[in-house]
Amino acid sequence: MRIVVVGGTGLIGSKLAPKLRDDGHEAVVVGFPQINTLTGEGIAEALSGADVVVDVTNSPSFDDAAVLSFFTTSTRNLLAAEAAEGVRHHVALSVVGTERLSESGYFRGKIAQEELIKAGPIPYSIVHATQFFEFVKSIADGATVDGKVHLPHVMFQPMAAEEVAATVEKVAAGTPLNATLEIGETASGGLSVTVRLPGSPASESISAPVTATDRRNAAQLAGTRVNVRKTRDREAAGFGRGSGLQLSAIRGRRTPPGQSAD
Repeated sequence: MRIVVVGGTGLIGSKLAPKLRDDGHEAVVVGFPQINTLTGEGIAEALSGADVVVDVTNSPSFDDAAVLSFFTTSTRNLLAAEAAEGVRHHVALSVVGTERLSESGYFRGKIAQEELIKAGPIPYSIVHATQFFEFVKSIADGATVDGKVHLPHVMFQPMAAEEVAATVEKVAAGTPLNATLEIGETASGGLSVTVRLPGSPASESISAPVTATDRRNAAQLAGTRVNVRKTRDREAAGFGRGSGLQLSAIRGRRTPPGQSAD
């Protein structure tokens, strides 16, 4: 299949395209300035002949209004071009818990993006992933005051970008779910525990105390791979089998365009 990865030079896209090619697909990587999803410039040409479009773009600004404009305008432009081209599957990457975080301007933008996809004409799959482990450094940096990292005692289940890309690749190569797939690391630990893991930044300057439970969780998190968990949906369970990733839930399945409900 010809699979166009929009935003393909970023953290996930750069890992996704090689996986698609290794699996025998024609992966086309596009991004700014080749195309401009806000103005629509170059999109039609980039999607020529595409069977699947994977959107792993992110807003260049985190201002509330800018984020909302980016996700809504970009998604409308992509879906319109996909409909004109006859694209059969739209895949978007989002974040676990998006629908519960409407107080955040960023997540209001993601919610709007997902609503457009669900209401749109293209069969779709939305992948919700937990936080990327690669972002731990920026989280720690943002919580550093006078050389000390101040972190709350909250549970945290980050997963490596490589694992996220592997799931998105499998979804893109498969049948549209017309639903939201949630994935995440099976082990969980406190946020401060995660930052303490070998190779994490600021591991010597965490202000929160370490408990015996923290140590057990850290050891588990450091050595755990993400595993498959069956779902009640037969198609979803088939998707998860052998993927090496936890498939925690499939939500919001709808009837694909042009098909009647059972």
